Amino acid sequence: MDNLFSSSSEIEDKLFPPKITLRSKGKLFLLDRPWVMGIMNITPDSFYEGSRVSQDEALILHQAEKMLVSGADLLDIGGYSSRPGANEVSLDEEMSRVLPAITAIKREFPEAKVSIDTFQSKIASSAVQCGADFVNDISAGTLDPDMIETVGKLQVPYIAMHMKGTPQNMQNQTAYDDILLEMMKYFSEKMNECKKAGINDVILDPGFGFAKTMEQNYWILRNLSYFKTIQAPLLIGVSRKSMIYKKLEINPGEALNGTTALHMAALMHGAQILRVHDVKEAKETVTLFKQLYP
Repeated sequence: MDNLFSSSSEIEDKLFPPKITLRSKGKLFLLDRPWVMGIMNITPDSFYEGSRVSQDEALILHQAEKMLVSGADLLDIGGYSSRPGANEVSLDEEMSRVLPAITAIKREFPEAKVSIDTFQSKIASSAVQCGADFVNDISAGTLDPDMIETVGKLQVPYIAMHMKGTPQNMQNQTAYDDILLEMMKYFSEKMNECKKAGINDVILDPGFGFAKTMEQNYWILRNLSYFKTIQAPLLIGVSRKSMIYKKLEINPGEALNGTTALHMAALMHGAQILRVHDVKEAKETVTLFKQLYP
């Protein structure tokens, strides 16, 4: 039977290679150790209440500072909840949530790396103009046909996630003949699209919880190294998700311990970026991981 945690010899073959560089608007970022991305949702309805931040600038800056002091390598700013069945948000409303937040953060913390979490190209473009350094798209361009071409022109790294359907209907689209093979084909096609559009650096996100059952989520995590053949950094977002709290029969607020366990598993299987609600705890996990596998 497969084990979630691999043996030491297996892990040695899966750890990410040193000195991965990411280019953003003329800047060069070095991904030579696992990064922690802090989640900041400027939304009233994200699934985990602790991730929600109001549109008050002082509160936004307070949360950003807290995450940066705790060691966040990247702040992910979103204004559209992508939880299953989430309400749709207008373009103007999403703009009004994220653009002032990014502007304020880059003003107060100019060295902070910021990503915009959106699937709309117009928001991505405006956010980068306000200072965002990365674009994080849950649809990898499938919900906005202009997204990949836009990011190519923006010259920032692109985080492409695997998902079928939309946040409103994705949980009805969990049927796969071979989920790993289908995801590999999806990512390979997206990588080719991105290359043609002039995107220099693509980060892949398996999309835990997006058009996937709990069993499929754990199968993907167990076989995460399968995607390393694409030779793109892997971002993992499992923080406090239902694959943890439903399995443990708790609620998202009680899911930190389970999150930490899966973060270590993800690192051991080759994850290079952890997208998290709890930066301090994730940084501690990375520190212990590096102690085990320097």
